[in-house]
Amino acid sequence: MADELVVKKENWVESTREYIADIRGEMKRVTWPSRAKVESTTLVVIVSVFAFAAYFSILDKVIQATVVAGYDKLVK
Repeated sequence: MADELVVKKENWVESTREYIADIRGEMKRVTWPSRAKVESTTLVVIVSVFAFAAYFSILDKVIQATVVAGYDKLVK
């Protein structure tokens, strides 16, 4: 158990090289999406952002009108 906690002190240059080698190995195993897939999902995100912006804008105006109308009724 104690042997597992012992940390081998390496030269920082060697540990950096090992880290970069590990990154390169992981990047080779990544399945990258095609350009068409990236373009289509980007389009979906952009359209969704504008749709939610429009929805929340309309909702904000409805709530604002309701609050203003309620305030005006209370004040008069």
